[in-house]
Amino acid sequence: MKFYNKLPFHIGLILFSIVADQLTKFWAVSRFTNETGAPTHDFIKVIGEQWIRFRLVFNEGAAFSIRPQNLMPFLPSWVFYLLISIIAAGVLFWFYRSIDKRDYLSRLGVVMIIGGAIGNFIDRMRMQKVVDFIDCDLPDFIMERFPTFNVADCFVTVGVSLVVLSPLLLRKLHKQIKEEEKAAKEAKTGTDSAKH
Repeated sequence: MKFYNKLPFHIGLILFSIVADQLTKFWAVSRFTNETGAPTHDFIKVIGEQWIRFRLVFNEGAAFSIRPQNLMPFLPSWVFYLLISIIAAGVLFWFYRSIDKRDYLSRLGVVMIIGGAIGNFIDRMRMQKVVDFIDCDLPDFIMERFPTFNVADCFVTVGVSLVVLSPLLLRKLHKQIKEEEKAAKEAKTGTDSAKH
């Protein structure tokens, strides 16, 4: 088994994603806030005039700025995020354990999703909001401007992409895994029938 498909590497990748996310957010907050902690609305051009730039935005909602108060007004927002994070973590760890060990792309993808989710979870527990600072423009026929995001979001997006693309990129492996699972079920059914 390759090093990038082993548990120590996966744990290291989760830790790296959390550290990278938190360090870049710390930089963004220190660079783009004034003495009172309010955003300065300043920005740094990275590519082009507006194609990619850094500017600070505090996201007090969930994904795509959905506010938990609108979904469950009877819960404090930090309890909402804690419960959602616990459920999501449980599902992700179960999914990780259920993936065939040969499917390294899906395993890496889930690990990246976990790392990114933890990064944003830390923000929500610490500040009740998420620090976003990567601002990208898109062609107007797609949308006027993409929602501002952060390094944790990048890890989640790449992770989801790996999980989705794995059956296409590792087509032969996925076919083999399905055939093995089918054969195992048939063997189990035959064994159960013989017992009766």
